[in-house]
Amino acid sequence: MKTSPPELRPVPARRSRGQAVLGGALIAVPLLLALLGPWFVGEPGPRGVSFTLGDGHWLGTDFIGRDVWRQVLLGGRSVVVTALVATALAYVIALPIGLAAALTHRPWVEEGLMRPWDVLLAIPSLLLLLIVATLFSPGPAGLALIVALINVPDALRIVRACAADAASRPAVEAMRMQGESWWRMAVGYVGRSITRVLTADAGVRLTGALYLVATAAFLGVGITPDAADWAVMVDRNRTGLFIQPWAVVVPALLIVALTTGTNLLFDAALARRAVRKGGPR
Repeated sequence: MKTSPPELRPVPARRSRGQAVLGGALIAVPLLLALLGPWFVGEPGPRGVSFTLGDGHWLGTDFIGRDVWRQVLLGGRSVVVTALVATALAYVIALPIGLAAALTHRPWVEEGLMRPWDVLLAIPSLLLLLIVATLFSPGPAGLALIVALINVPDALRIVRACAADAASRPAVEAMRMQGESWWRMAVGYVGRSITRVLTADAGVRLTGALYLVATAAFLGVGITPDAADWAVMVDRNRTGLFIQPWAVVVPALLIVALTTGTNLLFDAALARRAVRKGGPR
């Protein structure tokens, strides 16, 4: 007796809504603090030592007597903006190279476009950050460029692999025979075909960029040691964790909430799109 294969069920809409709500709640607080916090800091008050909540300091003071709440309000913009710029810059570099490698019929062109980036894959990202730190001291713009270059090889391989599958379809061959421009084939058809995969990868890439930016700040790369930055706060106050935990726990939780909420929002967006299109689970 033959049995029919089980039917693939779409992703439940309730689950995607739950992911969206949870992701939005997690990401709202760190984003609001990062974007709007510097507008509400006011003038710095006198430095003092306070390990308890209150005494004019909501979260106490850090290791040199600065108000922790004020540092939290000031410390998110550098992390968020640098990670967003680095992620966008990585795709600006990876997209045209990956599309060109996928659409070309000349193997030597594809090898010439892809193989040089494999050199960066052989170097661990943290080691590359340390090498850069020993050679020169990049500012926020330089740090964003370094993080983008670290993310380009992985993003490039994903773009090329997905675009190669789309470029092998009969529609692309028909467009070539009709004399369509490269821009129309690469961006108008192949680029639109890989949008969903790139959306999923963007969440992972942004999370990786946040991790690298926070690690760089923790190592003192691109950020001055006394800067108002969440990662710097964790690094500079970790020795007094059991005396004044708020200076470490609060910025660490904000970074974790930002990365986790980003992934949940991207997953929920992809799930809703699959449900609308009737896609499988």
